[in-house]
Amino acid sequence: VQLQASGGGLVQPGGSLRLSCAASERILDYLSIAWFRQAPGKEREGVSCIRSSDGNTYYSDSVKGRFTISRDKARNTVYLQMNNLKPADTAVYFCAADFSPLFCGTFGDPDYWGQGTLVTVSS
Repeated sequence: VQLQASGGGLVQPGGSLRLSCAASERILDYLSIAWFRQAPGKEREGVSCIRSSDGNTYYSDSVKGRFTISRDKARNTVYLQMNNLKPADTAVYFCAADFSPLFCGTFGDPDYWGQGTLVTVSS
C-alpha cells in the first residue's frame, strides 16, 4: 500500500488548506487512515483519524472544531480540511494507515506511512 499526501503550502493565519491522502489501492474499507504532524523540535502528534469500519472520526484537542477529516472511497482518498489555521499548526503533515480497529483511538504506530507535506502558517 502506498499513500501519497499533498496539498500543503503557505497560508496566512486564519486561512484554510485541504490536504489529500491518496491510496494506491482500494483500502478504505479495511484500513483506518490518520493524519499526523511533526513540527521542528517537537514530537509527532496524531491530529485526526477516520475509522475504516464505520467512518467515525477522531480529533486531537488542538484541532477539534477547526479540522475535518473525510473520505472518498471511490477515489481511494482521505481529506483533511483545515480551517482557521494558526501558526502553531505549522508542521510536516503525514498520512498513515493501519489495520487495527483501535488505531484511531490510540494514534499508535501505523502499518503504513505516506510521505509528508509541509504546512506553513505565517503572515
